[in-house]
Amino acid sequence: MAGGTWEKLSQVTVLGAEYDSPECQPHPKCLKETRVNLLELIYRLLDKQDASQIIWLHDMAGVGKSAMVFTVAEKMKGLMMMETTKIKTRLMGTFFFTHKHTKCSMTSHFFVTFAYQLASNFPSIKNNVNKAIRENPAVLDSSKS
Repeated sequence: MAGGTWEKLSQVTVLGAEYDSPECQPHPKCLKETRVNLLELIYRLLDKQDASQIIWLHDMAGVGKSAMVFTVAEKMKGLMMMETTKIKTRLMGTFFFTHKHTKCSMTSHFFVTFAYQLASNFPSIKNNVNKAIRENPAVLDSSKS
């Protein structure tokens, strides 16, 4: 990827929104033998290879959504996509919204951050991300997201 475009993208990315960033530590995890049924359902959905999966987990504050998602993200980060692809993770990206950090509390940085993570985790799409930014540099403007 061209250094200039990649550098510009990395400058507007919210690195602290990733599940394993220092800003998210210590992060909650599901205790052993808890939320087993819901975790199994999520893992089954993510294992479906015939469809792309986006799982939107929502509920009231304090019911353990963050613990669930951190637990799933950790597992997906440790799984290879396929032996033949040499891709080291099944985790496409994460964005944890929090009121602790201004940029992590707004949706305006979500798409650029996710695009950066996708291109970092799956190098085969870096050229597409680079092309999209060259064709429409306004995508890097968080006030327009």
